[in-house]
Amino acid sequence: MAITRSTATFFNRVNNRFGFSLFLLYKLPSAWISGVRAGAASEESCTTSVPYRWLSQNPFRSTYFACLAMAAEMSSGILAMGHVYAAPAKVSMLVTGMEGIFLKKAKSKTYFTCNDGASIRDAIAQTVATGEPVALTVEVTGKSKDATEIARFRITWSFKKASS
Repeated sequence: MAITRSTATFFNRVNNRFGFSLFLLYKLPSAWISGVRAGAASEESCTTSVPYRWLSQNPFRSTYFACLAMAAEMSSGILAMGHVYAAPAKVSMLVTGMEGIFLKKAKSKTYFTCNDGASIRDAIAQTVATGEPVALTVEVTGKSKDATEIARFRITWSFKKASS
């Protein structure tokens, strides 16, 4: 009997704050130390956050750009991981490009949202069906609590069906 894995199972795990915090500590310790956290995650959308604090700041009294980039990448990466988790075949994923535009100084917690879950799901389905690698660029927007736009990222993911 085949075991089917669903995106719902994966996103339930991500939305468990304690469990996902342990995952970060084990797999992405630099993100955990700097305070990057997952917020709400579903098949279509994921929001992450990074605080402005001593471990994530730069000398100019704002959040260090690398911490902002980690949170942005994680927003799209959680969506990708969820759809790879539920794929009917093994799929590898890799960031192959990133472009960031910084609009305001991040002087408080910044929230990053990626709403491209459907595009990610379709790209993974395409690589499973054809066996060919698929590259997809997704948009991630970072905003402060008062909805001021802090940064915009374009992250390019490559998905490839793994050899059997």
